[in-house]
Amino acid sequence: MDPEVISNFLTEQRENAPENLQQNFLDIEDYWDRKLWHQLTDVLITYFQNPESSSQRLALFRSFILSFAEKINQLKFVSLGLSAATQCSDDHERLTFLTDLTDKVDKPASQDAYVYSLVAASEVKLRLQDFDGARKDLNKAESILDTFDSVETEVHATFYKTNATYFQAKHDFAAYYRNALLYLACIDLKNLTRDEAQSRAYDLSVAALISDSIYNFGELLLHPILDSLTSTEHAWLRELLFAFNRGDLAAYNVLENNLSKSTLLQEHKTFLWQKISLSALTEAVFRRPPHDRAMTFATISQETHVQPQEIEILIMKALSLGLLRGSIDQVAEIARINWVQPKVLDMKQIDNMRVRLKDWDSSVNQLGHWIEGVGKDVWAA
Repeated sequence: MDPEVISNFLTEQRENAPENLQQNFLDIEDYWDRKLWHQLTDVLITYFQNPESSSQRLALFRSFILSFAEKINQLKFVSLGLSAATQCSDDHERLTFLTDLTDKVDKPASQDAYVYSLVAASEVKLRLQDFDGARKDLNKAESILDTFDSVETEVHATFYKTNATYFQAKHDFAAYYRNALLYLACIDLKNLTRDEAQSRAYDLSVAALISDSIYNFGELLLHPILDSLTSTEHAWLRELLFAFNRGDLAAYNVLENNLSKSTLLQEHKTFLWQKISLSALTEAVFRRPPHDRAMTFATISQETHVQPQEIEILIMKALSLGLLRGSIDQVAEIARINWVQPKVLDMKQIDNMRVRLKDWDSSVNQLGHWIEGVGKDVWAA
């Protein structure tokens, strides 16, 4: 492009910019004249991050940045393009813009930028209800990401966030839960607004509860994102998660009325009762010492509040899910458990473990005294 045309364009943009941002255009033109592409890119990114620049982003990108696009870092080029895309009139225009941007960086040396742009386009497709197109793009992005030894965290964060959005729309709650946690691992939580943090914590909590393959909430229970629900209207959801983790049927009964506040939880109410029953079973086994884990069906029924005729099915479900290991004596109606899946412990569970350790220590001391008493002659020899 003719340098004079660009110079006139930048002068026009500077005059149209807010007074406090006009100095940026002097820096932009200076770096462009001297072909200092790295410095030019950084000052443009800083300018685009200012909310007051919104009305000029598209024009700057189309009439200025595209003229030297191949000379700058392609990942930063895409970042500038994504900022400009926010000013498109609607998602249809935005998708066209991002598709063109994606094609421009589809080169062997800029595959990270290609993935970044491709995922951004798939996010727009999700909003337009083009789930098949979004899934195709996301699968392609994932296959490329798997070939990288390392990549900028913002690329991974964008991929996991959009992938989570897709699975949430498809009601694949386990996949959403996994991708949403991976997204949180790629970002600084301080960059989330309070509403964003609460929304993410709420969606993760619901997904963890109604997924038929997630029975261990340890990673979520330990994640600081969950604290964003404290002292809010959704605080009960956090309490419900901890109740499930410790198999607390009494707490579940108290909190059960809140399920109607969530359509998904209300729809899965029967399943949630089955899930808390399984948790109560594993907790009952965990509380017992290893030598006392042969439990009658009657004992299990008392511990889990499940009808006696349904106890065998409950145990078989726990065994098939890998929550327990052991065997069932159908004739004697006894379950012999030799292993229970580890999980995160709350303070009450830790205190129960402390009591068990004290009992074990006392038993060891008693055994030592008994051996010393009956084996005096042996010890003397």
